Amino acid sequence: MEHDLSPSVLAELRRPRPYPAVSVLAPTNRRNPLSTEDAVRLRTMVAEAKKRLESDPSVSRDRRADVADQLDRALAEVDLAHAEDGLAIFAAPGEHQVWSLARSVPERVVLSDTFLTRNLVSAQTAERPFWVLSVAADRATLWSGGTDRVVEERVGGFPLVREEPNFDPERVERAGDQPSNYRDEDTRRFLRDAATAATSLLRAHPRPLFVTGEPAALSLLCEFGGVCKDAVQVPHGGLARGSHEAVWQAVRPALEEEARRRTEDVRRSLESARGRKEFAAGVDELWQSAREGRIRLLAVEENYRITVRDDGEHLIIAEDGDLDAREDIVDEIVEQCLETGAEVRFVPDGSLGDADRMAAVLRF
Repeated sequence: MEHDLSPSVLAELRRPRPYPAVSVLAPTNRRNPLSTEDAVRLRTMVAEAKKRLESDPSVSRDRRADVADQLDRALAEVDLAHAEDGLAIFAAPGEHQVWSLARSVPERVVLSDTFLTRNLVSAQTAERPFWVLSVAADRATLWSGGTDRVVEERVGGFPLVREEPNFDPERVERAGDQPSNYRDEDTRRFLRDAATAATSLLRAHPRPLFVTGEPAALSLLCEFGGVCKDAVQVPHGGLARGSHEAVWQAVRPALEEEARRRTEDVRRSLESARGRKEFAAGVDELWQSAREGRIRLLAVEENYRITVRDDGEHLIIAEDGDLDAREDIVDEIVEQCLETGAEVRFVPDGSLGDADRMAAVLRF
C-alpha cells in the first residue's frame, strides 16, 4: 500500500487515463484491525465498481475485463492489519494502486477519465508528514513520520553506513573520546555525505525535517550545506540504530511544541484578518472563495466533516438520504485551495473558536 504523496506522484495520479479510471474510497478502522467489517465493505464496494463497469455501454468487453482484473489485484494487495483511517483503490486499463490514508473518507465509487485524488491530498496535508534524520559517526538513518508514528525509510541512499575496518564505535563510547572522533576526517566525510543525501531528498520530497544525534554529531552535520537551515535539532544520541518507538518518543516533544506554535500562528493570522476585513468562514463562503482563488490561508479543525448539497447558488446542509449529497466537501475545499497556491493548516479540534471549525485569510 502506498503512503508518500510527493508532488511528482500526485501529478502522475492526476493525468488523464483511458476511460474508465475507477476510484474506490472506503473508510477503515485502524483501532480494530481484526474486525471483518472493513473487509466486507471493501469487497462490496469493489463488486459495486464491477457492476457499474458491466452496465456502462461505453466500456468494451476487453477493457471491462482488464479493469475488473486490476480491481481484483488491488483488493488482494490490501493489508487491513496495517490500515489507517481510509483506503483508496485506483484501477484503470493496465494499472492499479492502493493508498492508505490517515484521514477518514466517505464511501465512494467513481468512474471517470482521472482518479479521484482530493481525499489523498487532504489526508496528506492533515497528517503533516515529516522526516527524521538520525546521525552517528558510523550510521545515518532516515525515518518517515506522520500523526502518531515514525517508520524507517530506505530511500535516497539511506541508511548510510560507514564501513571501515579500524572503526569501532563501541570502543569510542567506552573510551569516552567521542567528541574527538567527530573531528576525525573520515567521520567528517561520512557526515558530509549524509548531509548531501538529505539535501537531495528534501528537494525531491520536501517536508519538515528533524535531526537527532549527539551534540557533536549535529554540530558537524550542520556545517555542511543547508540541511540544518530549517531543521529542528533534537540532541539525542543512539537513535541511528534505535527503534521506531525510541525515535518517536525523542521527537514527540518537539513535534508537540511545533504544533502549538503553528496553531497560535494561525489564530493570530485569522484575528488580524478580521480586523482587515480579509476573513471568511462557513463552508458556503469558503467554497466560493476557494473556487475564485481568493484564499491565502485556510485553517481546518482536524476532524471537521460536513455533508452538503448544492442548490444551484449555495451549499446547504444535506438531509439524510439526499442523493446529491457531497460528503467530502471539506476535502474538496482543501484541494482547491492547494491548487491555487494557498497554505492549508489543520489545527486541533476546538482551536478556531466561533469560526465554525473552518476559516480563511483572504487575498482580496
